[in-house]
Amino acid sequence: MTITPSASASGLAGQMRKLRNLAQPFFLPLDQASGWQFSGLLLSLLFCVGGLVLVALTGLTGLAERLLPELTEKYFSGVSSTIDLIWSGWWGVVFTALFLIGVSSFLLMRQQLRNRRWLHWLMLGVIVLMLLAVNGINAGIGFIARDLTNALVAKQEDGFYRILTIYAACFVVALPIRVSQIFFTLKLGIIWRDWLSRSLIGDYMSNKAYYVLNPNDEQITDVDNPDQRITDDTRSFTTQSLQFTLGVFDALLTFSLNILILWSISTTLTLSLFGYAAFATAVLVISGRKLVRINFDQLRYEADFRYGLVHIRNNAESIAFYSGEEQESAETKRRLGEVVRNFNLLIVWRVIIDVMRRSIGYAGNFFPYLVMAVPYFAGEIDYGGFIQASFAFSMVEGSLFFIVNQIEELAQFTAGISRLEGFQSKVEQVSREKVDVSNVNTAVNSIVIRHADLTPPGSELPILRDLSLSVGESDRLLVVGPSGCGKTSLLRMISGLWSPSHGEVERPATGELLFIPQKPYMLLGSLREQLCYPTDESRYSDEQLRHVLEEVNLGTLLNRYPDLDVKQDWPRILSLGEQQRLAFGRLLLNAPRFVVLDEATSALDVATEDRLYKLLHERELSVVSIGHRPTLKNFHDSVLALDGQGGWQLLPATSYDFDRS
Repeated sequence: MTITPSASASGLAGQMRKLRNLAQPFFLPLDQASGWQFSGLLLSLLFCVGGLVLVALTGLTGLAERLLPELTEKYFSGVSSTIDLIWSGWWGVVFTALFLIGVSSFLLMRQQLRNRRWLHWLMLGVIVLMLLAVNGINAGIGFIARDLTNALVAKQEDGFYRILTIYAACFVVALPIRVSQIFFTLKLGIIWRDWLSRSLIGDYMSNKAYYVLNPNDEQITDVDNPDQRITDDTRSFTTQSLQFTLGVFDALLTFSLNILILWSISTTLTLSLFGYAAFATAVLVISGRKLVRINFDQLRYEADFRYGLVHIRNNAESIAFYSGEEQESAETKRRLGEVVRNFNLLIVWRVIIDVMRRSIGYAGNFFPYLVMAVPYFAGEIDYGGFIQASFAFSMVEGSLFFIVNQIEELAQFTAGISRLEGFQSKVEQVSREKVDVSNVNTAVNSIVIRHADLTPPGSELPILRDLSLSVGESDRLLVVGPSGCGKTSLLRMISGLWSPSHGEVERPATGELLFIPQKPYMLLGSLREQLCYPTDESRYSDEQLRHVLEEVNLGTLLNRYPDLDVKQDWPRILSLGEQQRLAFGRLLLNAPRFVVLDEATSALDVATEDRLYKLLHERELSVVSIGHRPTLKNFHDSVLALDGQGGWQLLPATSYDFDRS
């Protein structure tokens, strides 16, 4: 496939848009600031930090000149003269103007910096300040290395040790600055990850986005493994974003502080570096594009492989009953094979990129000797100047080759951006969708369906046609029919998970209607939390909880686990029958007026089923049940019989015969 310049530019623009959608909200609200304003504020941060450093350096230099004039004159005269030159000329006006522009930009955007966003900028500013301090020390080390080398060549022992002491002092000063920079970077990263993860979780759990996206159905969604995207992808994105942002800042500062030094030593070496860097960067960036797609696939295959193993763990007992180890092993090995196959391709491209990158690195070591040998042998520079030129060359080269040196990490970062931003966009879209309530009314005291057609998502064929029925207070309706006829789909419509394609549905308000499936939901929590879900557990006393367990024939569970706050792997420990009885206990505690049961007693004996339905009858709850047992007819007033072709019949329970159905 040929990649045209326009397509490449379009891809870059798309990646930048995705990056902005993920990164900007942490620093500035997307709906209150443009991408240009965000970029401008990042630049303003540099202006502010640079201005503060210049002022601080001016003060420190002035203090040093007063306290240690001889030492300052001998070893820091270049710094003093440079600062004097800045403030006495137009450079001082430029730096002052840039600092004022930076401060003004933050003042103008103060409304957008609320909700603790100012703290994020402050921490980023502190990190940039430390980067600038370290780069300033590195620039000074270039001069120190020059003087140290010349002292060695001239065998000036006293001067050598004095300069060596200053050299050591630079490292003593730089060490705590660098350590603090690492600390603040990691701290800002975890704050960002916490903020982004909470934002994604909030959207994921809003408007039933977790249900609509249906990540386990690979045929109808492009959002795979949301667990990985919220955990691993957010961690990688926030960490790598800071690394690259600070790396770019570091490269800019390194370039700015060393390019003038290099230019003053050798114009030829500087121009050679620019040409060599431009060519090498272009070659490696073009070659690295292939890594983006391969890394994207690797993230997906790794997540699929992990999900397969989690699936085995969650269904261990069922697999053991079926002795399905061979099939599960084959599927897991197939997923592992995808991981290995793609990683082998990744190895090939990583080796290609690494060979090219190392070749460029070796060439960079060769260049200073090739270019600087002529002026050195001609006596135009001394050996210390030669060393300083090599040092400055390596610093500028490192800044120019920042992208090249990070090409593999950048490919992984780009792939992670695509996955995370795609998930974020999809979740935000679903969570912010306005639910069509034109055919749904929840301000009623009954379940009413009027002339409803129900079509499953992704299908055009209705499974129910022109359905009309009403379930009022204390009414009890049994839904029957052949497997696959739409019984559970009807309950989804009643519960509000699906909407009718035609007709109207009225249902009680949230909290007045509770749904219990055949396999009850067991959350990660204590026995107390299992019983009270989804209401606040503080509403119920221990006596109430113990009484409910006794009512649903789970008294023996109290003997096994007398502490209601014990946490266990309940889906594994409890049988399906125990889980169904626990779900009825949850129902009795929540005390809704309407309950929808989808074969909720299928794993229970007839006597226990009879006891539980009598409990519902005693509390005068309205019930809609799905079931196949003839005994269920005794607990219901009406029977809705579905034929599987969209047709239906509503009959009195006394006149319905299971044997003829």
